[in-house]
Amino acid sequence: MGVYLTPIIVKEVVNLKQLRGRRLAVDGNGMLYEFLSLIRLRDGTPLKDRYGRVTSHLAGLVHRVARLLDDYEIDLVLVFDGKPPGLKSKTVEKRRIARRKAIREYKEALERGDTATAFSKAVMTSRLTPTMVEEAKKTLELLGVPYVQAPGEGEAQAAYMAASGSVWAAASKDYDSLLFGAPRLVRFLTISGREYLPSRGTFRSLKPEVIEMSRMRQVLGVDREQLVDLAILIGTDFNAGIRGIGPKTALELIRRHGRIEELPEELLSRVDKNLNEVRQIFLNPSITSNYSVRYFKPRTTELARYLCEERGFDRNRVETAMKRMEHFFERSRQSSLERWARS
Repeated sequence: MGVYLTPIIVKEVVNLKQLRGRRLAVDGNGMLYEFLSLIRLRDGTPLKDRYGRVTSHLAGLVHRVARLLDDYEIDLVLVFDGKPPGLKSKTVEKRRIARRKAIREYKEALERGDTATAFSKAVMTSRLTPTMVEEAKKTLELLGVPYVQAPGEGEAQAAYMAASGSVWAAASKDYDSLLFGAPRLVRFLTISGREYLPSRGTFRSLKPEVIEMSRMRQVLGVDREQLVDLAILIGTDFNAGIRGIGPKTALELIRRHGRIEELPEELLSRVDKNLNEVRQIFLNPSITSNYSVRYFKPRTTELARYLCEERGFDRNRVETAMKRMEHFFERSRQSSLERWARS
């Protein structure tokens, strides 16, 4: 979910070709959740193998990773969430309640034979399990694509990787990476160029966005610490915010007063009592410097066995993805050899 900053975000709309040659640290949990939500049959049923195990997340992962790497030459390093901060428990519980409600409404729509409504409710019933994450990691290993297991929030780890220069940008639908210190954020890294809106039951067109933190701070007139305070006033995954205060009002308040402690008492009394703890989650997150962004030669035989024989994937589609990965790896290796020869 993340923090809602859309009305004040300073962004540049681009296309995938403009990201060619860039390396991105991608919110792996967010990507898998997207696939679980949208890759479904018309009645909302997720894709499954012959044992009844969901495969939507793997189908989306293989297709998108192979195409972004080979067709668009965008390097990816997926980052997965570790243990969330304790203050996230309320947000997690709200999501559970919303999911239970969506499941109930999904079943009711199916009983009525209303497949359109059933699909719109089904996308809100998705649950990304630890087993699914491990399946995704195994698939990435066989594809030869690097991934990083974060000790805490994956978006914090992606932000650290971008700030340290290991990648060009963090990539996530949410804005949290900016609060965690990412110098650059890429949103909407999709190939389809559209997003499903369950509340409307329709799709909307999307184009990738690049947000440069330095430009955004300059335009808004706030530094990173102030941006975090602004987010706390709105509400984050770790605090509720102040009712009635949106991004524009929060920005005006922080510009005028500088920091939360300087707000008028009427507002200050409504700020979450865990203010400093929330600040520290963003300003000093749990991260690791023990990671690699190196690609490996795809293990195509093992990949075909895992996806086709064990998980029931169409062999032609898997072979197409494998060819893309082999082409990407050979091209990357040749580029590395050429750079070594010139050095």
